[in-house]
Amino acid sequence: MPHTYSSLLVHVVFSTKGRVRSIDAGIRPDLLAYMGGIVREMRGVARVINGTEDHVHMLISLPADISVAECLRVVKTNSSRWVHERFPHHRSFAWQTGYGAFSVSASNERQVIKYIQDQERHHRRMTFEEEFIALLRKHGIAFDERFLWK
Repeated sequence: MPHTYSSLLVHVVFSTKGRVRSIDAGIRPDLLAYMGGIVREMRGVARVINGTEDHVHMLISLPADISVAECLRVVKTNSSRWVHERFPHHRSFAWQTGYGAFSVSASNERQVIKYIQDQERHHRRMTFEEEFIALLRKHGIAFDERFLWK
């Protein structure tokens, strides 16, 4: 077959370093939009990006030749630099090293979009840590909680 066809829809979750609550309302809309622009520059599609003061959720569609790891390396590096340049009082802003990446079927896309859009309301009941562990369990990912946050 001379062409490559793919449907690579991924729900990605990552937090600020140390889960510091540094994504305040003053930078959040611009930061999320900037991150979407980075995904577009990589020929991906940011279906939805949202988060709270200490973490971000992205539902992204990637081209077949870009790995999730490469995409997130570029998104996190460039968005962190952008925050430092645009908001000098956020000089200590940084992303955590790791992330969670969960495959999403096309039939589940709407539910995941709604889930990501409802982050503010969702986190009135649950911490980021509780949410992340629930996502790992839902997707059958083995982990040792002793080492999850180190």
